[in-house]
Amino acid sequence: MKHNTVKVKERYNWPVTILLIIGIVVVILLPLYMALMIAIKDPSDMNNILALPKKIRLQNFVDAWVMTDFPRKFFNTAFITVINLIFTLITNSFAAYAITRNRKKSKFFSLMYYYFISAMFIPFQVIMLPLVVQANTFHLDNIFGITFLYIIFGLPMNTFLYTGAVKAIPEALDEAAMIDGANPIQIFSRIIFPVLKPTTATVAILSFMWTWNDFTMPLVLLSDESQQTLQLAQYVFKKQFSVDYNLAFASYLLVLLPVLIVYIFCQKWIMNGVVAGAVK
Repeated sequence: MKHNTVKVKERYNWPVTILLIIGIVVVILLPLYMALMIAIKDPSDMNNILALPKKIRLQNFVDAWVMTDFPRKFFNTAFITVINLIFTLITNSFAAYAITRNRKKSKFFSLMYYYFISAMFIPFQVIMLPLVVQANTFHLDNIFGITFLYIIFGLPMNTFLYTGAVKAIPEALDEAAMIDGANPIQIFSRIIFPVLKPTTATVAILSFMWTWNDFTMPLVLLSDESQQTLQLAQYVFKKQFSVDYNLAFASYLLVLLPVLIVYIFCQKWIMNGVVAGAVK
């Protein structure tokens, strides 16, 4: 008996593919190229931004490092980001687990779920001024207070991601662990949390990128110059009537480098985590 096999030819929509490539070059690669060219040029060599520099000036990075007090501002930014990341993964994942497992049993947890999700639709600018007043009242206008606020503000989105992933985990695992004598904290930490690795990777990466790149919250909350982040330090290049573009773009690249490295090495976990956590 003969089996006929039909070969399906792969078809490519070349016009759309070419347009996408052009879009990527224009929207992503061209701005990065321009930033690099400006950062390594001498101020007298700024007639044509897209042209290669006549002489590479790496001194711009050294001057930007000194002017922004890079080590101190880097420590502040890294402290806020790392502490926020640790407590976000622990508290937000456990909160999402408790909400997901008890939504059908208790109206309170169901209301909490919709309360957290509804916060995703409120722009930060709407609550910015009341937040400043409350932060000053409760002495949260420092790196410790702003770290706590990052954990709170990340809760809605992280709850949405984690609840989708927890729903895909059979409750039979919880029941089996309870029979063996495990309490809810042990069930979560030893059974559920290890299964949530893809979603945890997504939350970790997105939280890292959001906290590291955020400018608005440190701007309105951190008034002490010694506690400012790298993003606020970029103001030093703006004078009353001019901007030191070469030093500014050199500093921008220094700030961009850590988050770019993290994204390059972890981008596959972002995609896998979003699919595993949100779609399910």
